[in-house]
Amino acid sequence: MFSSLPFGYMFLSVMGIGTLLSVSSIHWLSIWAGLEINLIGFLPMLVYQKSVSESQSAVKYFIIQALGSSFLIFGSLMVFNMSFTWDMFSKMTNPSILGFMMLISGLCIKLGLFPFHYWLPSVMAGLSWVSCLLLATWQKFAPLFLMLCLLELSQSYMMAFVFCFISAGSTLIGGLGGMNQTQIRALLAYSSISHLGWMMFALLHSEWTMKMYLAIYVLISISLFVSLWYSDISSMKNIGNLKNPGTSQLTIMFLLLSLGGLPPLLGFVSKWLVIVASTMGPWTITIFVLILGSLMSLFYYLSLFFSLFLSSLKKHSLNNLWVNNSIVVFINTLNIIGGLLILMVSLLSSA
Repeated sequence: MFSSLPFGYMFLSVMGIGTLLSVSSIHWLSIWAGLEINLIGFLPMLVYQKSVSESQSAVKYFIIQALGSSFLIFGSLMVFNMSFTWDMFSKMTNPSILGFMMLISGLCIKLGLFPFHYWLPSVMAGLSWVSCLLLATWQKFAPLFLMLCLLELSQSYMMAFVFCFISAGSTLIGGLGGMNQTQIRALLAYSSISHLGWMMFALLHSEWTMKMYLAIYVLISISLFVSLWYSDISSMKNIGNLKNPGTSQLTIMFLLLSLGGLPPLLGFVSKWLVIVASTMGPWTITIFVLILGSLMSLFYYLSLFFSLFLSSLKKHSLNNLWVNNSIVVFINTLNIIGGLLILMVSLLSSA
């Protein structure tokens, strides 16, 4: 993709500079400027494509991000009105709750969190696999860490309730929305919404847990999107028509099950860490809603896995499902063995 796109690597560098500026800044104006620089670097990668659907998704993404930026500017102005400084860590005698709510709403719009999640599936459905990978991983870094800063600034009961509401709604929407999807890009968008809900809930209890969850999610997403990009499929009905059906089906379905959180795969470890961290907090009841949303996603992934596995057994023998492909073997081994190793280390450290 980058070789066919003019100045593709330059746009990628601009995205990185914008993300680093937002994460490393302590002033609201520089944070906003970093997010806009990141947007300027990402939009050309969406617009300069051959498909019309990708250009339409780029226009939708630009409108949504502009709306989120306006919320951020309005919220930062309200916070400035109370503290008379652009420093985000300044002490405020009377913190503006409405200003913090506007800032959180702007970040939720940029992330695609509940209740501002409607744009993400439609935008991801029209993008290429590389653009989907960047949207699902890289574009989450800066807003998530800004959410962490906002939570540290306002240690209040109301803010924690808002975070629990957003996380529970995002997980339920991610589970319900994925139940009726046959397009893989839209399915992964709902999966991203569900995982963002888990990350928001992890912010309330442990910064380290959120970072571990984000790292595991990014690792699984990179493996999954690269596998789908290599297979060049767009919907579930095309999975059976692959060049290497046995290997590609098993790899993609193992990664989808890992995203769903099936034990003992790697994706289960991140959810287990959040559950362990939340048992010591006051918002334990919310974890049952998160588990319910994950079970919806896992039910869909399991039913799809068994249908594809049985259909592949009819066409190919069991021995032909595993071929001598080092990349496929490494991805599946990482998902299975990696989850077991991290679980053993966490159990030994807690003991």
